[in-house]
Order: sequence, then structure tokens, then C-alpha cells
Amino acid sequence: MSTLARLGDVRAQFPGMVTGEGKPWHYLDTAATAQKPRVVIDAMARALGEDYATVHRGVYARSAEMTLAYEGARRRVAEFIGGSEDEIVFTRGATEAINLVAATWGMENIGPSDRILLSTLEHHSNIVPWQMLAERTGAQIDICPLTADGCIDLDAAQAMLTERHKLVALAHVSNVLGSVLDAKRAAALAHGVGAKLLLDGCQAAPRLKVDVSAIGCDFYVFSAHKLYGPTGIGALWARSEILAAMPPYQGGGSMIDRVTFEKTTYAPPPQRFEAGTPAIAEAIALHAAVDFIEAIGLDNVHAHERALVARLREELGAMNDITLFGPADSAGIVSFALDGVHPHDLGTILDEADVAIRAGHHCAQPLMDHLGVPATARASFGIYSDESDIAALLEGIARTRRIFA
Repeated sequence: MSTLARLGDVRAQFPGMVTGEGKPWHYLDTAATAQKPRVVIDAMARALGEDYATVHRGVYARSAEMTLAYEGARRRVAEFIGGSEDEIVFTRGATEAINLVAATWGMENIGPSDRILLSTLEHHSNIVPWQMLAERTGAQIDICPLTADGCIDLDAAQAMLTERHKLVALAHVSNVLGSVLDAKRAAALAHGVGAKLLLDGCQAAPRLKVDVSAIGCDFYVFSAHKLYGPTGIGALWARSEILAAMPPYQGGGSMIDRVTFEKTTYAPPPQRFEAGTPAIAEAIALHAAVDFIEAIGLDNVHAHERALVARLREELGAMNDITLFGPADSAGIVSFALDGVHPHDLGTILDEADVAIRAGHHCAQPLMDHLGVPATARASFGIYSDESDIAALLEGIARTRRIFA
């Protein structure tokens, strides 16, 4: 039985995959945010309803039960990426996780003579925090180029890295090109010059098996909403010894040991980095999302998306007015341009046919500059995607041609 057939009943578990009129909605923007399965929606509704109470504070039974559920979510996320629960910090998302590292570890460990290595294809969330850090510390940022097919050029990175580099921050999977980083090699290269490696795992976590211990990275970040979970929560994983040496990110309740007006001492990680009342229901819904995706199997998810990518790239590649970007084996994402049509116009026309793609710079303007385009159209698949979505997209492209002819 094919992977597509095995996953055939998955789509029905996502209530958002129909229009208001009950027709199929061809959602091809999963790289921006994934639709939510019923089990995640139900888990969040229960957490906000009959199970709701605060955590880490109440001595009453429901508070204790909710605390166990919240910390159980932390433990489940740690298992999901091969870490330990005391190494998982819940954040508002990957963006906050990167900013947390920059504002704490970065300010403590990067100075005016140091360098940071990024790549051409990074999301703005993995560029701007490091620029802000560089402005504060006087550090310099270097940019690793891409290979001809749109992968991070690790041969070039090896040639660029020096002992002045203290951090390498790279996307595990590109949110525009779908190119997959050789993360183990990136870790070896960074550590070879004494640098730390941070991986942006937003596009990797929903479709690839991630094992931070096997990779050998030092920081790993991802967002729940791209992993079929809720918005407003994500995770930072960092090695326990690194977290232990990092100062607090924000001050307030829950992150303290003892407060006096003379001096405050702080809780150990991860609580040190979770000031205030956390995203309780969101953490529990993230737990449900991880259970859901692992029940399907990440190998199955990746194979399913690879088959769809191959089919779409084959169809688009046969058209002489389509430019494809990124490698042929991109992970779940196909970016392209239709000659003579701005991606925003294409996206608008497709929307009229209930086809949703992303059109724009995808929070990766330096990459657009590198590609020589103002924007691209991006079709990104999820576990609910199928060949009917590709057919609807191709029909919409044909209609767009007719309109612009």
C-alpha cells in the first residue's frame, strides 16, 4: 500500500480543510502554519474548560493535576526531539526562542572581536536577533552562500569558519526552498572552531525525525503551530550545561528562588526562563500534536510529502513559463514563479478557486535578493495534502495564464 493510501483518511481529521460552503479547501500553506487536527482542538478545549487551573502555584487538586499535565507536555516534547525535560524551555515560538538565546547566551559569550555565521536562506527570525546582538556587542556577521540548487554550502562554511566564530545559526530546513541541511556536518564544523550551533527547526520538526543528541547541536528551536499544534507556544532546547550558565531572559513570577528587596536568586533551568503564567492550554495541546504526528510516523509524513513534491515539481518543470527554485528533493515545499505574473496576483486568482498558497518574500528578503526576484509563489504540503490539491493548483495556474494572456 502506498504512503498516500495509508494517509488517505487523515484529511478528515482536520475540520479546517473545508470552505464555509462545505467544499474542499486546497490548503497549500502549511509551511506558514499547519491546520489543526480534531484531537489537538479537543485537547485545548478541555484544558481551557473542565480541566483548567493554574500551574506551579495551587495546592488544590486540579492545580496539581494541571501542573502534572503541563510538565508532562515538556517531557513529551523532550522525547520528541531526543533531549531531556530539564533542557526544554517553553517560549511563545521559535522567534522568541532565538531572541532568548541572543539576549542571554549571546550577551554573555559574544564580544566585539567575535563573529557569527548565518546563511543566505535564513528566515528573518534567524537574522534580525543576531543583527541586534551584533549592534550591541560590536560582533560581525558572516553569510554562508548557497549551492547552485539552493542548499547551504557547507564546503564554503568550512572555508569561512575561524576561531573568532562563536555561533553558527542555520535553518535545518529552508522555509522557502525546502532544502535540508546536513545538520551533523554543520555541528562538526562549528565545534571544530569552538563555536556553538543553533538550528532553526520550524520546518524540520513537522516532517523529519529530529534527534538533537545525534545531531550534536547546542540549541534547537521550533514552533508548535507548524507542527499541527496551537499558536503562541514553541520550544527552545539547549544543552543542560549551557542553560545552567545562562542568565534569566525576563523577570517575574515562577522564575525565582528567593526575592528580597536587596537581592533575588533565580530558579534553575528551565523555570528560570519561563517568567509569569505560562501557556498552559497551549502546552497541553502541543503534547496532543506530538502524539498525533508520531502515531502517523514521521517517516510516513516525509515520504508522503516527498511524493507530492516530486509530482508537483514534475508538472511545473514541464512548463516553459515556470521557474522552479530549490533542490529537487526539497522537504514538503515547492517555490516557483510564473513568467509575467506577480505571485500576489497568482495567489489572489487561486484563492477564487479555493486554493491557498503563500505569495511574497516569506520573511526571507535576503534570499529573494539572491534569487533575483521580489517574491515567489510557494506551495507547501502537510499530512492532509493529496493529489487533488496539486490538480487544483495546476488548474488555477492555467486559469491565471488565460487571464493574463
